[in-house]
Amino acid sequence: MAKGGSLKSTLAVSLNNYLDAGAIVAGGSGITLWKNYLDLTEMHLGWINALSANALGAAIGAIVGGFLADKFGRKFIFTYNLLVYMLGVLVVMLSVNFPMLLAGFLITGISVGIGVPASWTYISESSEVNNRGRNICISQMSWGFGPMIILLMGMLLAPGGYLYGPVESLAQGVLGADAAQSAVEVFSSRVVFFTLFVVAFIAWTLQRQLEESAEFEAAKAAEKASGEKGGLMKSFSVLFSNRVAIKSAIFLAAIYLTWNLVASVMGFFSPHICETAGGVTNEYSNMMNCVQWATVVAVTFCIARIVDRTSHKLLYIAGLVFALATWVLVISGGVNSLFGLWAFVILWGLNGGISVQIFYALWGSELFPAKFRAGAQGLMFFVVRGLSAAWGLVFTWIYGDNGEGFTIAAYCMIALLLISLIVGVIGCPDTRGKSLEQITKERYGENY
Repeated sequence: MAKGGSLKSTLAVSLNNYLDAGAIVAGGSGITLWKNYLDLTEMHLGWINALSANALGAAIGAIVGGFLADKFGRKFIFTYNLLVYMLGVLVVMLSVNFPMLLAGFLITGISVGIGVPASWTYISESSEVNNRGRNICISQMSWGFGPMIILLMGMLLAPGGYLYGPVESLAQGVLGADAAQSAVEVFSSRVVFFTLFVVAFIAWTLQRQLEESAEFEAAKAAEKASGEKGGLMKSFSVLFSNRVAIKSAIFLAAIYLTWNLVASVMGFFSPHICETAGGVTNEYSNMMNCVQWATVVAVTFCIARIVDRTSHKLLYIAGLVFALATWVLVISGGVNSLFGLWAFVILWGLNGGISVQIFYALWGSELFPAKFRAGAQGLMFFVVRGLSAAWGLVFTWIYGDNGEGFTIAAYCMIALLLISLIVGVIGCPDTRGKSLEQITKERYGENY
């Protein structure tokens, strides 16, 4: 266990989830402003989504980060990775053209991907048996706080917002009084990304002080004593040669991929959906999505108090029922009315509070041995976010420029969520109340 107890280390590492979700939503909340400033098309927006922390950028980072975390340790990732994140955010902040903006989102996304396997693995490995679910939920709360705060800032700083005046003055001071209106307005998004830079610096400072995971050190000691040689190919050969590991990877990838294809669209395009399909302003859209993420945080807080003593299968089903209700609402009543739009936002917030991601993070660290625990998560995350990148491009085509394909998209979302529900119910593992060592021995035997 990390020095100071699992709660202290969990809070420090959970800032990575804040930065992950914050990067996705910061792009989404200001995407209309960037679109106007750089004269972007819907296809441009699809590429930004595809290469960002929402999809391919994170996918590339995850497979690298998982290997590095198993090879050099979880602390190695915490020592260097957020420096890459800060670079990516800085590039976005200073962007003056589409290639620069795209590069900033890609760099930030790669850093997010690198950090995810190490973060979830470290939280589980440093947790007490009866607090593992709670700590994963705390991490998930941070994933909710990021968008909530980012959207609140986006709402206040957006054109017409209460704090837009200082942003406008700053922009005119930098660009000159005769600057184009779109160039001035996009400064609100630049300021939001600057706050991510500050939080990343704070998180990097805290995480550098953490001790290495005891589980990782024990696995490395056992590897050294047996004379085994580690490495990327070795880790993957062991993973793919073990039937239990293969089945676990397929199960986890299936439940997370189908849910994440829906969540990735919601995370990046939700404000845009509210503006185009719902017809509300950018400021009102940010406010609605801020409430949605506040709902995520509140529900996850409640789940954190009961998850370690409540049926995981029951909670899993409840989360997906809310998710399905969100998209059934679209088909049955649409989101053209303000009431329908609010119901859409709140229902997805309830799902986010008991999301598949909580159980993927929990089970992903429980169902694999320490020697390739982060690598397995990195591989699955690579597959999930990589396919999410392709889906982001397909979604923009289905959705259309003004939301005319929203109902068709909703049917696709329902089908994906039903798959996640069915597979999760059938394969839900019995791990609650067991130590990671006990779970590993039960699933893999004494040699792992």
